[in-house]
Amino acid sequence: MIAGNTSALTKAIEVEVARRVEHYALALLPDRSRNSPQTGENAKKGLLARGENSLPESSAAQEPAKEAGISLDWNPGSPISARTLVIAAENRFELEEAILVCDPPSVRHAAADLSLADIEVLVNDHIKGWLFLVKELTAVFRAREKGTLALVYSETSGAGGKDDAADLLGPIALAAFRSLVRGLLANALNEPYLTLGFSGTDTGDEAGFTAFIFKQLEEGSRRGNGKLHKYGKLGFFR
Repeated sequence: MIAGNTSALTKAIEVEVARRVEHYALALLPDRSRNSPQTGENAKKGLLARGENSLPESSAAQEPAKEAGISLDWNPGSPISARTLVIAAENRFELEEAILVCDPPSVRHAAADLSLADIEVLVNDHIKGWLFLVKELTAVFRAREKGTLALVYSETSGAGGKDDAADLLGPIALAAFRSLVRGLLANALNEPYLTLGFSGTDTGDEAGFTAFIFKQLEEGSRRGNGKLHKYGKLGFFR
């Protein structure tokens, strides 16, 4: 199963998964960006803006086979939805691996211009949602005494250009996910399933980061369990 927001990184991982398995579940965070046609009147209320990590138009050529992926509904702010999502994936096939991708959108406003909707989306979708989903996934893996939980994030999410306004909310979502990853990795050796973390530091190299992730997952060795695998130039200095 792949879970994450719509971004170039999530799409690159989906394309690679589609090459390797016959079927997989895909759960995407709701698109509440201003540029989404689905937001309607909400676009006037300051909902999360689409950031630099958004899926580029050119990625259409990298679309995976539609018959392979099974899209599942997910309301990330609801613990019931997280449980329903995992059960739905379990009902379709045995859930052996889950890849969670945190590449949050950006909100480049002054603090005084933040709307309540901005804040609610941040907390419900990009913080609470991961906690609820991890709780359900780890319960399944623990009961089955096997499985792989891969947690992926980009250190450069929402970095922007030197003249861009500061991203107020994206770094908060990323920091919360990073903290969750470190906590899960610290306890990994006490669990019967594998937990691996992946961080990337090279902007625009989603294909390389994805290849690195799957190289580690393919090894299938407990040597990687509980470790944060770093990809990119900055990884040598962290």
